[in-house]
Amino acid sequence: MKLTNHLIMKRKAGMTLLELTVVILVLLTLISILFIGARAWKKGADRAGCILNIRNFQQATRSYANMNGLIPGSTCPALGTVIIGSGLFMENAPTCPGAGTYTGTAATAIPAVGTVALTCSLAAAPDNHAPTNVGDW
Repeated sequence: MKLTNHLIMKRKAGMTLLELTVVILVLLTLISILFIGARAWKKGADRAGCILNIRNFQQATRSYANMNGLIPGSTCPALGTVIIGSGLFMENAPTCPGAGTYTGTAATAIPAVGTVALTCSLAAAPDNHAPTNVGDW
């Protein structure tokens, strides 16, 4: 009788297949939540970077206009070439971090105050690569 009790009390060490499956499912769930959060963070960072590019180009345009006595609405056919380049107001042409493209009157005219010179092709929802308040730009 004593031998039977000893065999019943002894357990094998290790995990069952069910326990291992549960652990794997929990880890996969946590990893998927991490990827969803990282994707949302990346989209927000792309939006912020795009808006900063638009703002920097706007400031470069304003600086050029102020230094050369140009008023808003003045035309400058080579505006992009006198603002963007080595040693100029912007070293490199702005590129959208979210793979959008910039369009606008930036290559030909000084924009009026409150008017944005560049717009991103991802300005519409859901990406929303557009500044919300440009009244003092």
